[in-house]
Amino acid sequence: MDALEGGRGAHFERACTRLHEMLVRIAMSEVFRRGSRYRITGPELEDIAHQAAADALMRITRKIHEFRGDARFTTWAYRFVVLEVSSKLGRHFWAVGNARFDAEEWAQVPDRSGADPVSHWQARELVEAVRDAVETALSAHQRQVFTAVVSGVPLETLAGELETNRNALYKTMFDARKKLRAQLIAGGHLGAAV
Repeated sequence: MDALEGGRGAHFERACTRLHEMLVRIAMSEVFRRGSRYRITGPELEDIAHQAAADALMRITRKIHEFRGDARFTTWAYRFVVLEVSSKLGRHFWAVGNARFDAEEWAQVPDRSGADPVSHWQARELVEAVRDAVETALSAHQRQVFTAVVSGVPLETLAGELETNRNALYKTMFDARKKLRAQLIAGGHLGAAV
């Protein structure tokens, strides 16, 4: 860490190289753990990891003077690279336009509940009703925001991509949930008191 504070020389370069290697390992782990949710594989995933590590290294070297020592330096650096991975995956989500779930993804929702066959059937029916409600009851903007939030896109990234703020996204989600709930009640999938 001390070598990074100087900002120049061979010692600084070696410290940056070691730090970058650690950041790449962390970024690779994160993108491989989370990449399948975004339908990213192979070289594209590795490219995102390397970009995230490089950007994190730049942010760390710029902010090294802010490190107070409240945690280990590696823990502090870890935070930067994980945030960069989240941002890059979120941007990739929007660039590629994977804002829809396919049938296989919708089918996985009830499978995670560990329910008996009757509950499983009811859960599948509810998932199908939610999918239909998302497609028919929501505006294009609400569907875009709802799908992104459910897919795990960080709100900061989403707000940046849509050139809006978190409060506007919260309002959009509130309105979307209200419409979805009304349609599910009308379809008999939820009770009015629920």
